[in-house]
Amino acid sequence: MHRYFRLFFRILWCGFTGLFISLLAAVVWTALIFANLKTNPHVPWSVPVMALFLWAMWRCWGGAGWPRSTSDTRRRYLRANPVSKLALAWSLVAGVLGIVALAGYWIVFFNLFKMKPNSIPDTSAYPALTIYPMLVMGSLVSPFSEEAGFRGYSQLMLQRDFRPAAAAVISSIFFAMGHLNYGLYWPKQLVYFLVGIAFAAIATLTNSILASIPVHIIGDLVFFLFVWPHDAARRPVWERGADGWFWIHVAQAVIFTGLAILAFKRLAAVGRAHSQAQSGTTTGSAIA
Repeated sequence: MHRYFRLFFRILWCGFTGLFISLLAAVVWTALIFANLKTNPHVPWSVPVMALFLWAMWRCWGGAGWPRSTSDTRRRYLRANPVSKLALAWSLVAGVLGIVALAGYWIVFFNLFKMKPNSIPDTSAYPALTIYPMLVMGSLVSPFSEEAGFRGYSQLMLQRDFRPAAAAVISSIFFAMGHLNYGLYWPKQLVYFLVGIAFAAIATLTNSILASIPVHIIGDLVFFLFVWPHDAARRPVWERGADGWFWIHVAQAVIFTGLAILAFKRLAAVGRAHSQAQSGTTTGSAIA
């Protein structure tokens, strides 16, 4: 029984490590936006400040700085390993197909269940030259911090006690928990969990978050620009009936899920071939 308690607390520690890394960047960025718009909305000074903070955090997560005794561990847990061009290409294909499928599920769920839309702040009162750089920076903060926190640190820490698939599932549960600020609705949490699974699969199959970060950026931009702004206008099917657009989004979810699965299978094959090639090179070097 004592062993299970220790395992439970190790799981919590791994999950909250991922939450801390991701939420730290989010809190700092939110504070900078608020201060920027409050003090001088015509100059987006928060963007370079956040870029510097994100760079410093990335360096720290990757092993730079004090304490030197943990440098190798931090570098390994960040999992920012080089990725081949072929693996990166298939990661983008699989990830984008998955994002399109998940956008379809999100829209379908909003047509089936009554949920509060994700709030999009009203930026009409501020200059476009301030808002657009902030939007670009906002699309970088979450991907870098969440991939480092959940697909890097949390998932690799979990792999000390679990197989990679189980570690991916557990880290994705904590990833979904990190989005509870958007409302405690199980359909939303299910989509966030599946998003986490997709990103975790990419990081696992390529052994690098450098492959999942670009997909995460694309996903954030797709939802922020094309999905969330329209959620408030969506009405449940029991109020207006299931129109053609509802069935189009159902088909979108189903078809692109199938295409994404095929692409992920191809990515897995590329990852296995790369691992075998590396193993062969290492063996050959050892023999020589």
